Amino acid sequence: MSEVKITAEIRSEFGKGAARRIRREDKVPGVLYGHGSDPIHITLPGHELLMALRTPNVLLALDIEGKKELAIPKAAQRDPLKGFLEHVDLLLVKRGEKVTVEVPVHAEGELAPGGNLLEHVLNALPVEAEATHIPESFSVSVEGLEAGASVVAKDVELPKGVTLAVDEDAVVLQVLAAQAEEPTEGEEAPEAEAAPAEGAEG
Repeated sequence: MSEVKITAEIRSEFGKGAARRIRREDKVPGVLYGHGSDPIHITLPGHELLMALRTPNVLLALDIEGKKELAIPKAAQRDPLKGFLEHVDLLLVKRGEKVTVEVPVHAEGELAPGGNLLEHVLNALPVEAEATHIPESFSVSVEGLEAGASVVAKDVELPKGVTLAVDEDAVVLQVLAAQAEEPTEGEEAPEAEAAPAEGAEG
């Protein structure tokens, strides 16, 4: 997995005004917590953090004013319109420590012919892994699967040292039968295809 080095600063100003000033400097306010210690309020470089968070469960090697810490992202708040980072929560970890995280699942291969649809019941699979060896993603083959078939958690191949943190029979992917009539682009699947009741208007 990726390990990204980031230099952070202790943050002493709080509140919305302080957060706005921090973001104007292209920095992101954050909180570092875990291991029963008091939360540490920090400021991180915006661009570097944004690039790092493109990798799910990235391991951050933080240098906080000379003190070295390891952390993984737990929550990131983004501006709903502009998409920039507003705040990040980081969890302190140690090498060798087990953590529970959600790892993205990617489907590979082609379904059996017939226009069937693949539904991602779980976009990410909860697993327990060493903090410094968290997988970036899992690949699952759906080659040739027909309508009614499903992939459950125990079917996903896990690397050594990684265990499921969800019921092994939890459905991850399932194949749905093709609709009798293809909905036009942009429409929902045909729930609303029933003819309107007579006299429904007025």
